[in-house]
Amino acid sequence: MTTPPCDGGGAFGAIDSSLRSDANPPITAAMFVIPYPAIDPVLVSIGPFAVRWYALAYIVGLVVGWRYCNWLARRWAARGTPVTGAKEIDDFLVWATIAVVLGGRIGYVLFYNFAYYLQNPAQMLELWHGGMSFHGAAASVIIAMALFCYLRRIPFLRFADMIVCAVPIGLFLGRLANFINGELWGRPSDVPWAMIFPNGGPVPRHPSQLYEAFLEGIVLFLILFLMQRSDTTRARAGTLSGVFLIAYGAFRIFVEFFREPDAQLGFLVGGATMGQLLSVPLILVGLFLIWYARRRETVAP
Repeated sequence: MTTPPCDGGGAFGAIDSSLRSDANPPITAAMFVIPYPAIDPVLVSIGPFAVRWYALAYIVGLVVGWRYCNWLARRWAARGTPVTGAKEIDDFLVWATIAVVLGGRIGYVLFYNFAYYLQNPAQMLELWHGGMSFHGAAASVIIAMALFCYLRRIPFLRFADMIVCAVPIGLFLGRLANFINGELWGRPSDVPWAMIFPNGGPVPRHPSQLYEAFLEGIVLFLILFLMQRSDTTRARAGTLSGVFLIAYGAFRIFVEFFREPDAQLGFLVGGATMGQLLSVPLILVGLFLIWYARRRETVAP
C-alpha cells in the first residue's frame, strides 16, 4: 500500500523531512536492514478451517483483559473504591466482544474504505482479510458500556476507568498481529532497524506496528497501572478514562508520522492522516473527562 508523495502542510504537515514519505531518504544506500521475520499469518490450518494470528490476538486480548479487570475489581473494592462484581464483568465480556468486532469493522468500512465496500458489500463480512478500526471499536464499546451500566445500575465512569486499564493489552497484541501479517507498515526509512516488508515494495520501512505496540500497548498499560494504584485517582471517576484517551490519541498521532498512510486515502487535511484526524477528538474528550472528574464532587456508590 504505497502512497503518492504529498506536500503536506499545516500542523501535521510541518514535520522533519526525514519522517515524510516524499523526503526521498537514501534508503537504497542503507547498510543495515533487518530482515522481516516472515511468519505465516495462519497459525493452524485443518482442512477448510484456519486459525489466524490476527484472530488469536483478539481472543487472547479479550480473555486476558477480562481476567485483569476481575483482579482490578477485587483490588479496588478492598481499597474502598468498589465498581462491580465478578458476574457483571463476566457478562460484559460478551458485550465487549461483540462491540469490538462490529464497531471495529464498521469503523474501518466507514472511515477508511467506504467507496470500495459500497461496491463490494459482501466483503464487509470477510474479517479474516483484516481491516479493523480502533476508533470504530472504541465508539462501539463506549455505547455498549453505557447501555450495560444503565441496565445493571453500575457507575459508568468508574466502570469505564476499570475497562480502559485493560485495553492496552488488546492493543499490544493487535499491533503484533499487524506486524505478523506484514500490514500497516511504516514509511520508507534508512534507520538501522528498517525492514523490507513483503508487500511494501523493495525499500526498507519503519516497523511502525512495533512502535505502536510499544507505545499504545506497553507504555500506556504501565501509565494506567501506576495511576490506578492511587486512591485519589480512583476516587475521581473519569480520570483514568481521560488519561487513556489523551495518551492513546497522542501516541497514535505521533506514530502516524512514521506509518505509511492507507493507499486509498493518502494524506488529508493539512497533510494529516485519517488516524491523526480521528485521534484529535479522543484527546479533547479526554481533557474534558479529567476536568469533569476534578470539578465534580466524588460520591462513592
